[in-house]
Amino acid sequence: MTASDGFPDASSDDASTFVRASGLVVDEVTSTTLRGHAELGTDHLTAWGTVHGGVYASIVESAGGAGAGAAVTDSGQIAVGIHNATDFLRASTGGRVEVLAEALFQGRSQQLWDVVINQSESGKVLARGQLRLQNVPRPDPAPHA
Repeated sequence: MTASDGFPDASSDDASTFVRASGLVVDEVTSTTLRGHAELGTDHLTAWGTVHGGVYASIVESAGGAGAGAAVTDSGQIAVGIHNATDFLRASTGGRVEVLAEALFQGRSQQLWDVVINQSESGKVLARGQLRLQNVPRPDPAPHA
């Protein structure tokens, strides 16, 4: 799926290797909410067998960024992350996670999004983060060599 703001998720042929590796799949996106999921497996684990915190921080950045981007796309803007504060609350060895991103503040020049990542099986919160974003003009597409 490609979200309405052009964000390719892990299931998209247009997704970068990084986006595919994070595993985030966008299920629904509006200008104030994003719902998604990821299947976390051996590629996401540390040497000790738990999901790497960087995976959660990447999901926070991607989910908040896609939601914020959807909010400003009609005004010819994109939203770029300027601060990501992700807290890792509970260790996990992988499995399906549910992602909920919600806008806390949407202003003319900045947005603040809250992102919660839950283990699907237990419903327990694994990580949560706040992502502050700057709304900037959409750049002209760069020609590819």
